[in-house]
Amino acid sequence: MQKLVITAGPYSFEGKFELEAAPRTCAAFLRHLPFVSKIVHVRWSGEGVWMPLGDLDFGVGYENNTAYPAPGHIILYPGGVSETEILLAYGGVQFASKAGVLSGNHFITLTSGLENLYTLGRKTLWEGAQDIRFELVG
Repeated sequence: MQKLVITAGPYSFEGKFELEAAPRTCAAFLRHLPFVSKIVHVRWSGEGVWMPLGDLDFGVGYENNTAYPAPGHIILYPGGVSETEILLAYGGVQFASKAGVLSGNHFITLTSGLENLYTLGRKTLWEGAQDIRFELVG
């Protein structure tokens, strides 16, 4: 069985897709795997890192959306008021942009490597952009 591996900076995490709660978002993201980007520290949201994706259209609306992802939750903002983006919470987050509070689809939850999550966030804050890769292995 394949597992989802997220490599961010020097750290590796395993995750699970939230298939029941966000089936359309998961299916759309799976079509983009492997997904490679850069993470930068959030500007307005608190303790999180994000991937600004401009006008990339995953073709989904809102499902299982939240403005308050927990540490280890990954959310997709499908675009609208702000650009399309993916956010990974490593601490307290109120998902926002310069236009105000946003909500994104919680579609992945990290299941291992969580002991490195806070360190990844702080590394991104103090050292700048980090590579990130989502892939199925096994």
